Amino acid sequence: MKLLIKPLQILYTLYALLLFVVIMLLVFPFVIIASFFGRIKGGNAIYRICVLWADIWFPLVFIRHKNIFEQKPRQHQSYIFVANHISYLDAALIVKTFRHPLRALGKVELSKVPIFGYIYKKAIVTVDRSSAANRSRSVHILKSVLRKEISILVFPEGTFNETEHPLKHFYDGAFRIAIETGTPIKPVLLLDSYDRMHYKSLFTFNPGRSRSVFLEEVPTKGLHIKDTKHLKEKVFSLMEAKLIEYKASWIKTGKIPSE
Repeated sequence: MKLLIKPLQILYTLYALLLFVVIMLLVFPFVIIASFFGRIKGGNAIYRICVLWADIWFPLVFIRHKNIFEQKPRQHQSYIFVANHISYLDAALIVKTFRHPLRALGKVELSKVPIFGYIYKKAIVTVDRSSAANRSRSVHILKSVLRKEISILVFPEGTFNETEHPLKHFYDGAFRIAIETGTPIKPVLLLDSYDRMHYKSLFTFNPGRSRSVFLEEVPTKGLHIKDTKHLKEKVFSLMEAKLIEYKASWIKTGKIPSE
């Protein structure tokens, strides 16, 4: 769908934000109740509440979401999911893409938003990248979640990809954790969030399709810490090639080295 003309787009965005807040206020009491059941049981319940929240909101804002499986995740297998990151909408897409409870790694700044921040803190693992101690704590929590056989999600670019390349350079963290815990990596592409909401402004929001693509898993058994760079480059190359194959709309230039 073509972008709406600006005045209508602003009205549409305000409508979408109002709906988002109204649904958030409706589910908030249930989040508070669920939070008393601890990090694992309570966190899983809160995740399911967020799934319901998204399932109501997305149709009402006329976004049609579809998951595409080049290879389906194995049942009863925990993964480290890694996804590209290019839009504010990516946060909402997490629960449309991953239907079973997982824990995403997210920036601590969003936890300061009233009400939403409370839900955010209970549903994900926050990280303050400016603090080495906080980064270490976040890694410890992610590993403990994996030991409970719950998958985690990391955006290895760390922040929005504001380039015209398929991806920004990846941080090592997700790949180091994968090797240390022997957890397979499952790459996922978020293909349309850039078109639905540009990273420059919330008021670029517009209706249309949304696709998430699950790629083949990358095993980590038998790898050692010295293999971190090779693993990172392997996943980077796979995701980069597939973003080009699917003709992701932000790509204007060719491949870049993954370091």
